[in-house]
This record gives sequence, C-alpha cells and structure tokens, in this order.
Amino acid sequence: MDGTAHPATDRSADDPTQPRADGDVRLMVLVVVVLVAVVLARPRLAEVFSTGQPREWMTVFIAVAVQAMPFLVFGVLLSALLAAFVSPAALVRVLPKNRAASVVAAGGAGMALPGCECAAVPITGRLIGGGVPAAAALTFLLAAPAINPIVIVSTATAFPGQPELVLARFLASLATAITMGLLWLRIGASHTFDQLIERAQHSRKVEGKWHTFTDAAAHDLLHAGGWLVVGAAAAASIQVIVPRSILEALGGYGLLAVLALGLLAVLLSVCSEADAFVATSFTAFSPTARLAFMVVGPAVDLKLIAMQHGTFGIRFTRLFAPLTFGVAILWAVVAGSFL
Repeated sequence: MDGTAHPATDRSADDPTQPRADGDVRLMVLVVVVLVAVVLARPRLAEVFSTGQPREWMTVFIAVAVQAMPFLVFGVLLSALLAAFVSPAALVRVLPKNRAASVVAAGGAGMALPGCECAAVPITGRLIGGGVPAAAALTFLLAAPAINPIVIVSTATAFPGQPELVLARFLASLATAITMGLLWLRIGASHTFDQLIERAQHSRKVEGKWHTFTDAAAHDLLHAGGWLVVGAAAAASIQVIVPRSILEALGGYGLLAVLALGLLAVLLSVCSEADAFVATSFTAFSPTARLAFMVVGPAVDLKLIAMQHGTFGIRFTRLFAPLTFGVAILWAVVAGSFL
C-alpha cells in the first residue's frame, strides 16, 4: 500500500532466475496437458499399443523409464539435500587444491554412491552449481554409475567365475571417468555453467532450508524426469526399428564388433545395475566387445544424453557425449586386451 517493494514478493526484471522459473511453470503446464490428453485418449491408445511393434515399443519404453526412475528420484533427493544443507565452501574444501588431483579424487568418490547414471546427472548439476570444479564433478558423473558396489556385485553375478572381467570393467570405467576429467581441464576452460550457478545462488537465497530443499527437488525432478522420458522414447524407437540380427552378424569382426556393442549400449539405454545381465546374452561377441558394452553404457546412452542436454545444455552435450564414447571404447579395448 505504501509503494515499498517487499523482499519476499518483489521480482526485479533483471533477476536471472526469473526466466527459468517461468520456464518451469510452462513445462509443468505442458506435462499436465499431456497427462490429461493421455487419460482422455486412453481407450484409443490401448487399442493402438495392444499388438505388433507399437506394443513392443511401449514395453521397452516402460521398462527403460521404470527401471531408471527410482534412481533418478534418489539422485534428485540427494542433490536437493546438497543444495539445502551443504554449503558450497564445504564441497570445495573436501577436494584437493590441485586440479588434476581433484579429478582423481572425484573418480574414487564414485565408489561411495550406489545408483545409476540417471541419479548422477542432477547431483553433478548441483555440485557444479555449488562451486565444485566442473572437471571433478564430471569425473564423478561418469564414475559413480560405473564403479559403485552394486554395479560390481551385479557384474560378478552375471559373469560367475570371471573375476578378471569384473576387474577389467572397474578399471576401464574408472580410467574413462578420470581421462574425461583430465581432458575437460584442457578443453572445457571456455565452457561456462552459468544457469547451474544462478540456480544454486537462487536456491541459497530462498528463506528456510526445507523451502530450498523442496524448491530444488521439484525443479530437478520435473526437469530431469522430462528428459528421461525423451531418452526412454528414443531408446524404445531404436530398439524397435533396428533388427538385432544386424548387430549379431558383426560378432566376429574384431574392432567392428566392439564398436557395434558400444553403439548398442548407447541405443539400448540399460541402467548400469542391469547391463551386465544384458551383456551375457551377446554370446557371439568377444569378451572385449561385451566389456565395451558395459563400459560405454553408464557413460553415454540416449537417456543420459537427453538428461545432460536438459541439465548442462546442447553445446556441452555435443562435445561431451561423442568424446566420452571414444574414450570409453579406447579403455575397453585396452582393458580387454588382458582378458
């Protein structure tokens, strides 16, 4: 009434977080509209997806999305806890001052967090927004879903009596993560993550830690969940369109077989806790090729590319995804040469 702008309600035009908030509202409205449309069209959709390729597509889509969703929710909750209760200074203090040493330390830290690649994306976004060097955070992004205890145990279960393959997966995945972190120190200096930093600063300005927690969790779940759906749809489409027989015919072609299973890992988008059981089915392929499937999958797949695009931006994804694929293939071949 007195014309004074109150801090709790005033939104200045130059607030960098305001466009993102508006975008979140639009995205939420879009999700609601789509859900209502699906409910209204349910009888027709049930008829379309009841047989043939549409049914196969829906089965794969649901399998990928449902398999990944619990780990995505875990990652979202953990990243929101980081945003609300852990100061950026504390995150930075736990890492060595030397940038290369911080990358190696972040790779080792990946062993401590059970979860898949879906959980690692929002956590990495919060780490970068909180001031953790991007190279170290991206190393964690690649290491956490590939070398955590659950993945190691599932790999040993899928390949009983083959500890050398389990060790090869661990070492190749860790080497991939650390190599990408060290590479990012050289090639990523010009890449900024302004949106992530602005988002983190906005979260810290919100009054009350639990308010910050709920705000961060709602944003990350809506944002990352939407891109997970996009990635799951792309993976389902590829699996329905590309005949499996084409890839199996490449099983005896050495490096070409390695590349084929590496590409298949990108397309299938199987979560890291389950990919070892899928790899056992490729009996026509060499151990090195199957190792490539397990090293590439947690580092780069369709759903992960989609989520990285939504979290870090398209410029980042265009550089990071293909480079990660090449590094993962390289280390899988190196580790596989000892099998």
